[in-house]
Amino acid sequence: MGLDCAAVTPQRLCIGCRRSDAKSALVRLVINPVDATLQLDWAQRLPGRGCYLHPQCVSVVIRNHGVGRAFRRSIDPAQVAAVLNPLKAD
Repeated sequence: MGLDCAAVTPQRLCIGCRRSDAKSALVRLVINPVDATLQLDWAQRLPGRGCYLHPQCVSVVIRNHGVGRAFRRSIDPAQVAAVLNPLKAD
């Protein structure tokens, strides 16, 4: 009657809609430790603090400054928009 660890999928919280989802369904953002720039972490393996979002929540994240709150620092909204622009569907 134990928990089957193989069936458990990692969950993460989207900084846009604030809903929990499978880690594989979200995109990870990270601040590059070398030059302190924001970048997409497609492989979800880069070191440092990261935040996750659904690709469809990009406009919400840009509008509500969720990336800055997630990283606990001021981040230029233009930089956030430039990094997330390839994900933007609308």
